[in-house]
Amino acid sequence: MGQRRPWEVDDGLWERITPLLPVIERRQRYPGRKRLEDRRVLNGILFVLYTGIPWEFLPQELGYGSGSTCWRRLRDWHQTGVWQALHELLLAELRAADLLDFTRAAVDGPPAGMKGGAKTRPSPVDRGRMGSKHHVIVEAHGIPLAATLTGGNRHDVTQLMPLVHAVPAVKGKRGRPHRRPDVLYADRGYDYDTYRRDLRGLGIRPVIARRGTEHGSGLGVHRWVVEAAFALLHWFRRLRIRWEIRDDLHEAFLTLGCAIICWRRLAAVQRRHS
Repeated sequence: MGQRRPWEVDDGLWERITPLLPVIERRQRYPGRKRLEDRRVLNGILFVLYTGIPWEFLPQELGYGSGSTCWRRLRDWHQTGVWQALHELLLAELRAADLLDFTRAAVDGPPAGMKGGAKTRPSPVDRGRMGSKHHVIVEAHGIPLAATLTGGNRHDVTQLMPLVHAVPAVKGKRGRPHRRPDVLYADRGYDYDTYRRDLRGLGIRPVIARRGTEHGSGLGVHRWVVEAAFALLHWFRRLRIRWEIRDDLHEAFLTLGCAIICWRRLAAVQRRHS
């Protein structure tokens, strides 16, 4: 048996995805062409995510179906909440394995260039080029808890509270699900007292660098994890530059990327204990 390609779904991840996929009954009358297996189509979606290749150039010889088939399945599964459900499921497994640390979290929102489309705007920090921003909140180890997409002109701080509220209630242990970090670290772009008050109102202690102070505040000791998470996300070539005109498709890739990072962390620990 040949070595599994890095973008192909392994058995462990597939076992978790299968119950989340919608069941499509084949019509008895005029059934048409047989629907391509979901696992093969998912491999095609991941091939595009990993390589950044345009949909229309997806190699047919790989057996993943056409680019249009993979595109439609990505759209449909995103609309039914498959990627978000997968992300939440893996977060719960990580928490059950004591691999999530909510004692602190960090946020950031670097730009992602793009040629146009919904949720793109001229970036004030990139010579007015059209682009979007990925906004991510991670826990203490750098595991992404939530991610959002906005136009490149949106100030990072405007997405602070939406990001915090986007963190799902993470199950995995007996008792109440965990949702709020104890402490939240952020750079000078989030230095607004009104947002500090909002965070405290949720029971979160804000640790945000002050504008006008010298660099070297020491917050990098805790904030580097969010930079590492972006490095992992942007390792997926399809997330480095936003090629999708439709914002929902790029958000689908973004959520799927977060879920894969969670799976890698969980699978790595399972391999060490096997």
